[in-house]
Amino acid sequence: MPVTVDAGDIIAGLALLMSAYATWRTNSFNEKQKSLIESQEKLNNLLLEKEASEAVSGKKADLGASFVKLGSNKHRLKIWNKGNATARNIRLEFPEGNDVLIQSDLDEKFPLESMEKFQSVELNAAVHMGTKSKHVIRIVWEDDSESHNEKLVYTTL
Repeated sequence: MPVTVDAGDIIAGLALLMSAYATWRTNSFNEKQKSLIESQEKLNNLLLEKEASEAVSGKKADLGASFVKLGSNKHRLKIWNKGNATARNIRLEFPEGNDVLIQSDLDEKFPLESMEKFQSVELNAAVHMGTKSKHVIRIVWEDDSESHNEKLVYTTL
């Protein structure tokens, strides 16, 4: 029996090919969309982490200290807050001893009740020939993130 192909068979074959092509395109589109959704989810998670870390850093104070030379013989220890939050109950400790700062000036200014962002305090320093050039200072404070923060600062003259 001879096989005859008429116009309906050709149209049905083309429809089958078009349907297979459309199915393949849909699957490839779905894969691309799935990878796009995964990328978007990763970006959202990174953004949430960034926002959380910014919220934490917004509650932290960051204190530092360094010696500042004024003129030829005058030195001062400058303590500053470069963090985003207010530091409270600021205390200075000297693990290796204090032989450079004037004790009366230190007692008068510390413990300091609070220090706002970008605020600083200066202490008079008595520098002489026998003064060592490197000093260790432990700065202890409280802020909105923690009730006990401390930082060791190595300052040089």
